[in-house]
Amino acid sequence: MLKKQLTIKIVLFLVLTDILETFTHLCFKKSALTGSGFNAQSFAGIFEFLSLVFSSPFVWLGLLTVLSIFIIWSSILSKIDLSVAVPIASFSYILVPLASIVYFHERISMLRWLGIFFILIGVIFVSLSSAEKESSLR
Repeated sequence: MLKKQLTIKIVLFLVLTDILETFTHLCFKKSALTGSGFNAQSFAGIFEFLSLVFSSPFVWLGLLTVLSIFIIWSSILSKIDLSVAVPIASFSYILVPLASIVYFHERISMLRWLGIFFILIGVIFVSLSSAEKESSLR
C-alpha cells in the first residue's frame, strides 16, 4: 500500500475546495433569493419557484463550481486518507458565515460562533493526530 502523506500542495487544494464550496453556497443562496416570493401551497407555486431559480445564472455557476470541487476532491482523495481530508476541509464552516455576513448582511449569534470555534478545535486535533500517525509510520 502506498504511504499517503499530507503535503503543502494537498493542503492548498483542500483550502481551494473550501473557498469553492463557500462560493457555491453563495451562488445557491443568491439564486434562491430570486424566488423569494415562494408559495409552497401549490404545485404551481413550487414550479414557479424552480423556474425562477433555474433561470438564474448563479445556480448554474454554483453547479459548475460543484463539478470543479468534485474533480479536485477526487484527486485529493487519491493522495490522502478520507479521515484526514474531511476535517481539514472543514474551514468552510467559518468561511460561509463570514461570507454570509459580508454579502447577505446576515447576523451570526455568539452561540453559533462558539459552535464554529469548537469545530475548528476538532479540526486542529484531527490534523495533529494525522501528523502523529505519519511520524509513527516513519
